[in-house]
Amino acid sequence: MSPPVTLPALLGDYPVTRALRRGEVASPLVRLQFADVPSVAGAFKRVVRELAFDVAELAIVTFLLARAHGAPLVLLPAVVLGRFQHPFLVYDHSRGPMAPGDLTGRRVAIRSYSVTTVTWLRGVLADDWGVDLNRVTWVTFEEPHVAEFRDPPSVQRAPAGKEPLAMLLAGEVDAAVVDGRAAADPRVAPLIPDPAAAARAWHDKHGAIQVNHLVTVKAELSRSQPRVVEEVYRLLAESRRAAGPPAPGELDATPFGVEANRRNLEVAIDTVHRQRLIPRRFTVDELFDDVTRGLGAT
Repeated sequence: MSPPVTLPALLGDYPVTRALRRGEVASPLVRLQFADVPSVAGAFKRVVRELAFDVAELAIVTFLLARAHGAPLVLLPAVVLGRFQHPFLVYDHSRGPMAPGDLTGRRVAIRSYSVTTVTWLRGVLADDWGVDLNRVTWVTFEEPHVAEFRDPPSVQRAPAGKEPLAMLLAGEVDAAVVDGRAAADPRVAPLIPDPAAAARAWHDKHGAIQVNHLVTVKAELSRSQPRVVEEVYRLLAESRRAAGPPAPGELDATPFGVEANRRNLEVAIDTVHRQRLIPRRFTVDELFDDVTRGLGAT
């Protein structure tokens, strides 16, 4: 038997990927050589600019922007991270009350304009709270993952050495998008009231979850070695099964298969297009190729 094909891979450690990363799920055909990186998201530039990995986790907005600029990547219908973003928009409640609709004309600190969490949250602010996104000053700290993307005029780069939570607590911005660790400060509270209830209402309204990260492969790999790509998907699916089903009453945040993700991707594409990050609405099917479109169909 021939030795397995070794593929450079970027894949985070999540419940659905853990069995694969630990070697509990393996294949005689494929070996994934996982990149040792401090942050998977920190390597997304390498995915889209350098094509550094044959198999790579990628945020959906980064993928859509990269696809719009011709990056030779295709999706696998495999979500490894999905979550509702409502809790991550915060403000300093010690400075007085504020509602999401108050953000028009104010300043919001974000890591980068085109990151997926921020894009989902801008959609929520515009659709559910009537915020004029063009009248918010978006204070950023990093350049876009996709080199060809240009930030809109409403974006302002933070001074060197600043970071979002510190700017928020100093009153230099009115709100910020931060991770859970930063939000542990007692002065910080979610700007969207009862974010869990708001997330449920969003799901009921749109019939979708807010997907974050899916797995991609190089288009050339899919063309030249379709059996290898199919085996990568099988490994991912087996690892997901090893994690077990969602808890009773919880939504499936990591659906696999094109049809299981069709509505999720339709809403993501529409959200990104309405914010003018991509020039046209892709169809869901064109995000895949003839190999990956059929994965998970049985």
